[in-house]
Amino acid sequence: MPSAPSAVQDSPSLDSLRWKKFPVLDDGFVTVVDVMGNDASVVQAARVSYGEGTRKVSDDRQLIRYLLRHAHTTPFEMAEVKFLVRVPMDCWRQWVRHRTANINEYSTRYSLAIDSMQSTGNDGWRSQASTNRQGSDGFLTNNDGHPLTQSEQELQSLARRVYEERLQAGIAREQARKDLPLSTYTEAYWKIDLHNLLHFLALRMDSHAQLEIRRYAETIGNEIIAKLFPLCWEAFLDYRVDAMRLTRLDRGVIQRLASGATALPASREDFKAAQDESWVSLERCRERDECFAKLASLGLVTES
Repeated sequence: MPSAPSAVQDSPSLDSLRWKKFPVLDDGFVTVVDVMGNDASVVQAARVSYGEGTRKVSDDRQLIRYLLRHAHTTPFEMAEVKFLVRVPMDCWRQWVRHRTANINEYSTRYSLAIDSMQSTGNDGWRSQASTNRQGSDGFLTNNDGHPLTQSEQELQSLARRVYEERLQAGIAREQARKDLPLSTYTEAYWKIDLHNLLHFLALRMDSHAQLEIRRYAETIGNEIIAKLFPLCWEAFLDYRVDAMRLTRLDRGVIQRLASGATALPASREDFKAAQDESWVSLERCRERDECFAKLASLGLVTES
């Protein structure tokens, strides 16, 4: 028989969160439409195999932490959250790469395109990263960013005016929209189970994720999921967000440092020279650099 309802305490009333708009970027938002389940749903699903089991809140917390720590993910699929989001189309393209949700998006074939585009302030322009082709690296000064913001405003105004002129000329909406920029906001219902939502957040809250989608992920996580699923969120932070994955080569480096076989490197160059042939022969090695960053975060080496 399925286990009785868990002793996990209820999360804050959904009514206090439902339809509350959490602003993101300049005109985006995230809001909760509905939720199925809470921390107790995860616990109950995990215990279905062996009856009622333990009933204390502390035991429920430990079970949730065990499940997440050991990647027993199925129980987290028993809870779902449905959102309404307003997001720029370029950001939305990254979002829908996560093909584990149910989506219904605002259609500009049937309705007028939302009259709002995500804009960038003078201090919001980022330079291209030199070591990562898909990332950015630092912000331009206000003076350097000002002409870029001005030209963006001109381009967006022109695109909207051309779009509206086509509609007034009787052009079909499905064709009139084709030159709207990717900064145009769209809206969508997005329903996803807790397991896949946490995976989405782990990737999109990461410092390497694009800043714009990171802002959405941080809002969903910190403002919504942390309140609806407090025990799951605590475990998620401990075992995913703030955790560290060590590869076989990473472990080898740490073991050599701990044993004294390798002296603590004073710089990246020293670190590079001290590695075995799997890394040292490479002029540029992202894996080696990532290992050095892990050691720096542990205080074993000094970042230089």
